[in-house]
Amino acid sequence: MKTTWIPGIVSVTFRHRTADEVIALAAGNGLRAVEWSENAHVLPDDPQGAAELRRRTEAAGLRVAAYGSYFRLCANQSAETAFRQSLWSAAALGAPLIRVWAGAKPSKEADEDFRRAAAREASMIAAMAQSEGIKVAFEWHKDTLTDTNESAMRLLTDADHPNLYCLWQPTAALAPVQRAEGLRLLGNRLLNVHVYSWPDGERGPLNSAEWAYYLDAVSDLGGEHMALLEFVRDDAPAQLVRDAATLRELLGTGS
Repeated sequence: MKTTWIPGIVSVTFRHRTADEVIALAAGNGLRAVEWSENAHVLPDDPQGAAELRRRTEAAGLRVAAYGSYFRLCANQSAETAFRQSLWSAAALGAPLIRVWAGAKPSKEADEDFRRAAAREASMIAAMAQSEGIKVAFEWHKDTLTDTNESAMRLLTDADHPNLYCLWQPTAALAPVQRAEGLRLLGNRLLNVHVYSWPDGERGPLNSAEWAYYLDAVSDLGGEHMALLEFVRDDAPAQLVRDAATLRELLGTGS
Protein backbone atom coordinates (compact mmCIF):
# COMPACT_ATOMS: atom_id res chain seq x y z
CA MET A 1 0.00 0.00 0.00
CA LYS A 2 1.21 3.50 -0.80
CA THR A 3 1.91 5.82 2.12
CA THR A 4 0.60 9.37 1.76
CA TRP A 5 2.56 12.05 3.62
CA ILE A 6 1.09 15.47 4.40
CA PRO A 7 3.65 18.26 5.01
CA GLY A 8 3.19 20.37 8.13
CA ILE A 9 4.85 21.94 11.13
CA VAL A 10 5.06 21.52 14.91
CA SER A 11 4.06 24.88 16.37
CA VAL A 12 6.69 24.76 19.14
CA THR A 13 9.21 25.28 16.33
CA PHE A 14 8.21 28.94 16.67
CA ARG A 15 7.25 28.95 20.33
CA HIS A 16 7.92 32.68 20.71
CA ARG A 17 5.63 33.65 17.85
CA THR A 18 1.87 33.93 18.08
CA ALA A 19 -0.45 31.23 16.82
CA ASP A 20 -1.55 33.52 13.99
CA GLU A 21 2.09 34.00 12.97
CA VAL A 22 2.58 30.22 12.94
CA ILE A 23 -0.53 29.84 10.79
CA ALA A 24 0.75 32.44 8.34
CA LEU A 25 4.20 30.82 8.17
CA ALA A 26 2.71 27.39 7.55
CA ALA A 27 0.17 28.47 4.95
CA GLY A 28 2.63 30.80 3.25
CA ASN A 29 5.14 27.99 2.75
CA GLY A 30 2.85 25.37 1.27
CA LEU A 31 2.46 23.37 4.47
CA ARG A 32 -0.91 21.82 5.15
CA ALA A 33 -1.10 20.91 8.84
CA VAL A 34 -0.04 22.06 12.31
CA GLU A 35 0.65 20.11 15.49
CA TRP A 36 -0.31 22.66 18.14
CA SER A 37 1.93 22.57 21.19
CA GLU A 38 0.52 22.75 24.68
CA ASN A 39 3.33 24.75 26.24
CA ALA A 40 3.41 27.29 23.44
CA HIS A 41 0.07 28.00 21.78
CA VAL A 42 -2.86 26.17 23.40
CA LEU A 43 -3.24 25.47 27.11
CA PRO A 44 -4.69 22.43 28.86
CA ASP A 45 -8.19 22.86 30.29
CA ASP A 46 -8.96 25.64 27.79
CA PRO A 47 -11.53 24.20 25.39
CA GLN A 48 -12.77 27.65 24.42
CA GLY A 49 -9.32 28.82 23.37
CA ALA A 50 -8.65 25.52 21.62
CA ALA A 51 -11.91 25.73 19.67
CA GLU A 52 -11.06 29.25 18.52
CA LEU A 53 -7.59 28.12 17.42
CA ARG A 54 -9.17 25.29 15.47
CA ARG A 55 -11.41 27.79 13.70
CA ARG A 56 -8.47 30.01 12.73
CA THR A 57 -6.38 27.02 11.61
CA GLU A 58 -9.08 25.66 9.36
CA ALA A 59 -9.97 29.12 8.02
CA ALA A 60 -6.40 29.32 6.69
CA GLY A 61 -6.86 26.03 4.84
CA LEU A 62 -4.76 24.05 7.33
CA ARG A 63 -5.49 20.88 9.25
CA VAL A 64 -4.92 20.21 12.92
CA ALA A 65 -2.38 17.38 12.88
CA ALA A 66 -2.20 16.77 16.64
CA TYR A 67 -2.30 18.27 20.10
CA GLY A 68 1.23 18.22 21.51
CA SER A 69 0.61 17.79 25.24
CA TYR A 70 3.29 17.69 27.89
CA PHE A 71 1.57 15.04 29.96
CA ARG A 72 4.14 12.52 31.23
CA LEU A 73 3.53 9.03 32.49
CA CYS A 74 4.15 8.58 36.23
CA ALA A 75 4.70 12.29 36.81
CA ASN A 76 1.38 13.48 38.24
CA GLN A 77 -0.29 13.14 41.61
CA SER A 78 -3.51 12.37 39.75
CA ALA A 79 -2.76 11.16 36.24
CA GLU A 80 -6.44 11.00 35.36
CA THR A 81 -7.05 14.65 36.34
CA ALA A 82 -3.94 15.93 34.58
CA PHE A 83 -4.60 14.01 31.40
CA ARG A 84 -8.26 14.99 31.28
CA GLN A 85 -7.29 18.67 31.20
CA SER A 86 -5.12 18.08 28.14
CA LEU A 87 -7.77 15.88 26.60
CA TRP A 88 -10.43 18.58 26.88
CA SER A 89 -8.28 20.97 24.88
CA ALA A 90 -7.35 18.28 22.35
CA ALA A 91 -11.01 17.47 21.74
CA ALA A 92 -12.00 21.13 21.31
CA LEU A 93 -9.05 21.61 18.95
CA GLY A 94 -10.36 18.78 16.78
CA ALA A 95 -7.06 16.94 17.12
CA PRO A 96 -7.06 13.36 15.83
CA LEU A 97 -4.29 12.48 18.28
CA ILE A 98 -2.75 13.70 21.50
CA ARG A 99 1.00 13.49 22.00
CA VAL A 100 2.20 12.33 25.45
CA TRP A 101 5.60 11.59 26.97
CA ALA A 102 6.69 8.15 28.12
CA GLY A 103 7.82 9.11 31.60
CA ALA A 104 10.65 11.31 32.81
CA LYS A 105 13.60 8.95 33.09
CA PRO A 106 15.78 7.14 30.58
CA SER A 107 14.90 3.52 29.91
CA LYS A 108 18.20 2.28 31.36
CA GLU A 109 17.15 3.69 34.74
CA ALA A 110 13.61 2.34 34.67
CA ASP A 111 13.09 -0.60 37.03
CA GLU A 112 10.28 -3.12 36.72
CA ASP A 113 8.01 -1.28 39.15
CA PHE A 114 8.29 1.90 37.09
CA ARG A 115 7.63 0.03 33.87
CA ARG A 116 4.53 -1.65 35.28
CA ALA A 117 3.19 1.66 36.58
CA ALA A 118 3.87 3.36 33.26
CA ALA A 119 2.13 0.59 31.33
CA ARG A 120 -0.95 0.78 33.57
CA GLU A 121 -1.14 4.55 33.24
CA ALA A 122 -0.64 4.40 29.48
CA SER A 123 -3.52 1.95 29.15
CA MET A 124 -5.74 4.18 31.30
CA ILE A 125 -5.15 7.35 29.27
CA ALA A 126 -5.53 5.43 26.03
CA ALA A 127 -9.00 4.37 27.12
CA MET A 128 -9.88 7.94 28.18
CA ALA A 129 -8.83 9.33 24.80
CA GLN A 130 -10.55 6.55 22.90
CA SER A 131 -13.88 7.62 24.43
CA GLU A 132 -13.31 11.01 22.70
CA GLY A 133 -12.28 9.42 19.40
CA ILE A 134 -8.68 10.59 19.87
CA LYS A 135 -5.54 8.48 19.51
CA VAL A 136 -2.68 8.61 22.02
CA ALA A 137 0.85 8.78 20.61
CA PHE A 138 4.10 8.68 22.57
CA GLU A 139 6.83 11.17 21.79
CA TRP A 140 9.92 9.26 20.53
CA HIS A 141 12.48 10.95 22.72
CA LYS A 142 15.63 10.63 24.78
CA ASP A 143 15.40 10.21 28.56
CA THR A 144 12.01 8.49 28.34
CA LEU A 145 10.85 4.91 27.83
CA THR A 146 10.95 5.53 24.08
CA ASP A 147 14.66 6.37 23.95
CA THR A 148 15.54 3.03 22.34
CA ASN A 149 13.67 0.93 19.81
CA GLU A 150 13.46 -2.02 22.18
CA SER A 151 12.19 -0.04 25.15
CA ALA A 152 9.55 1.74 23.09
CA MET A 153 8.19 -1.50 21.67
CA ARG A 154 8.16 -3.06 25.13
CA LEU A 155 6.07 -0.18 26.48
CA LEU A 156 3.51 -0.62 23.71
CA THR A 157 3.41 -4.37 24.38
CA ASP A 158 3.17 -4.03 28.17
CA ALA A 159 0.42 -1.41 28.01
CA ASP A 160 -1.45 -3.61 25.54
CA HIS A 161 -4.08 -1.11 24.40
CA PRO A 162 -5.21 -0.71 20.78
CA ASN A 163 -5.40 3.09 21.12
CA LEU A 164 -1.67 3.55 21.80
CA TYR A 165 0.63 4.68 19.01
CA CYS A 166 3.91 6.55 18.51
CA LEU A 167 5.23 9.59 16.79
CA TRP A 168 8.80 9.31 15.52
CA GLN A 169 11.84 11.51 15.18
CA PRO A 170 15.52 10.81 14.52
CA THR A 171 16.98 10.24 17.98
CA ALA A 172 20.52 11.64 18.05
CA ALA A 173 21.91 8.73 20.11
CA LEU A 174 20.98 6.19 17.42
CA ALA A 175 22.72 5.59 14.12
CA PRO A 176 20.66 6.09 10.93
CA VAL A 177 20.27 2.34 10.42
CA GLN A 178 18.90 2.00 13.98
CA ARG A 179 16.52 4.87 13.35
CA ALA A 180 15.16 3.22 10.23
CA GLU A 181 14.78 -0.05 12.11
CA GLY A 182 12.69 1.76 14.73
CA LEU A 183 10.36 3.00 12.03
CA ARG A 184 9.95 -0.52 10.66
CA LEU A 185 9.35 -1.96 14.12
CA LEU A 186 6.53 0.48 14.78
CA GLY A 187 4.60 -0.61 11.72
CA ASN A 188 0.97 0.42 12.03
CA ARG A 189 1.68 1.94 15.45
CA LEU A 190 3.39 4.82 13.65
CA LEU A 191 1.27 7.93 13.15
CA ASN A 192 3.28 11.07 12.33
CA VAL A 193 6.96 11.99 12.08
CA HIS A 194 8.77 15.09 13.28
CA VAL A 195 11.12 16.18 10.52
CA TYR A 196 14.51 17.79 11.12
CA SER A 197 18.21 17.22 10.51
CA TRP A 198 20.86 17.58 13.20
CA PRO A 199 24.29 16.98 11.64
CA ASP A 200 26.88 16.63 14.41
CA GLY A 201 24.20 17.30 17.03
CA GLU A 202 23.43 20.82 15.80
CA ARG A 203 20.41 22.09 13.90
CA GLY A 204 21.02 22.11 10.19
CA PRO A 205 19.06 22.57 6.97
CA LEU A 206 16.72 19.71 6.17
CA ASN A 207 18.67 16.88 4.52
CA SER A 208 16.54 15.41 1.76
CA ALA A 209 18.73 12.31 1.29
CA GLU A 210 18.61 11.52 4.99
CA TRP A 211 14.84 11.76 5.10
CA ALA A 212 14.36 9.82 1.89
CA TYR A 213 16.16 6.98 3.66
CA TYR A 214 13.86 7.14 6.69
CA LEU A 215 10.65 7.38 4.68
CA ASP A 216 11.71 4.53 2.44
CA ALA A 217 11.72 2.33 5.56
CA VAL A 218 7.95 2.80 5.83
CA SER A 219 7.08 3.27 2.17
CA ASP A 220 4.58 0.40 2.35
CA LEU A 221 2.97 1.53 5.62
CA GLY A 222 -0.13 2.74 3.82
CA GLY A 223 -2.65 5.34 4.85
CA GLU A 224 -2.21 9.05 5.47
CA HIS A 225 0.41 10.42 7.86
CA MET A 226 1.86 13.81 8.70
CA ALA A 227 5.50 14.84 8.17
CA LEU A 228 5.89 17.84 10.47
CA LEU A 229 8.87 20.20 10.42
CA GLU A 230 10.49 20.93 13.78
CA PHE A 231 13.74 22.46 15.11
CA VAL A 232 14.30 24.90 12.27
CA ARG A 233 17.89 26.19 12.32
CA ASP A 234 18.20 29.43 14.32
CA ASP A 235 14.39 29.49 14.68
CA ALA A 236 14.51 31.49 11.46
CA PRO A 237 11.51 31.95 9.16
CA ALA A 238 13.93 32.21 6.23
CA GLN A 239 15.20 28.70 7.04
CA LEU A 240 11.60 27.46 7.19
CA VAL A 241 11.12 28.67 3.62
CA ARG A 242 14.02 26.48 2.48
CA ASP A 243 13.12 23.48 4.66
CA ALA A 244 9.47 23.57 3.61
CA ALA A 245 10.49 23.61 -0.05
CA THR A 246 12.80 20.62 0.56
CA LEU A 247 10.06 18.75 2.39
CA ARG A 248 7.44 19.39 -0.27
CA GLU A 249 9.83 18.21 -2.98
CA LEU A 250 10.70 15.12 -0.95
CA LEU A 251 7.05 14.23 -0.44
CA GLY A 252 6.05 15.11 -3.99
CA THR A 253 3.41 17.59 -2.85
CA GLY A 254 4.27 20.32 -5.34
CA SER A 255 5.35 23.91 -5.03
